[in-house]
Amino acid sequence: MIPKRETVLLTDTVEEKRMPSFTYGMKEEKGEIRGGIDGLEAMQQAIYKILRTERYRYPIYDFQYGVELEDLYGRPAAYVIPEAEKRIREALLADDRILSVSEFSFSQEEGALVIRFQAETAYGVVDLERKVEASYV
Repeated sequence: MIPKRETVLLTDTVEEKRMPSFTYGMKEEKGEIRGGIDGLEAMQQAIYKILRTERYRYPIYDFQYGVELEDLYGRPAAYVIPEAEKRIREALLADDRILSVSEFSFSQEEGALVIRFQAETAYGVVDLERKVEASYV
């Protein structure tokens, strides 16, 4: 005998909840980890950590965590500019709390390429800056 397939209708609606962003608070200037932070402040810290962690270097992190910028050091700015923008965007968008990365601008300061940009997060907009050592041939 072949069993009959039953159709089950779910009448309750599924409610999606956003996970909290609560995490420990890094006090870089004091070299401390103290207390907790949440919301936009937690996002600023998460972005800071992503942009300062070279991808694939530390086995404790997932292969999607971090950014690949070290191989850009010393390269011509014409190569570095579009590549850095792509890599930064890719690294940050791996975090589902970051909605978009835009407003890129580039300038040369003291032999380094300074990249300024914005990240729109679920908690607000964060203005950011990252330096990449580059040659200007």
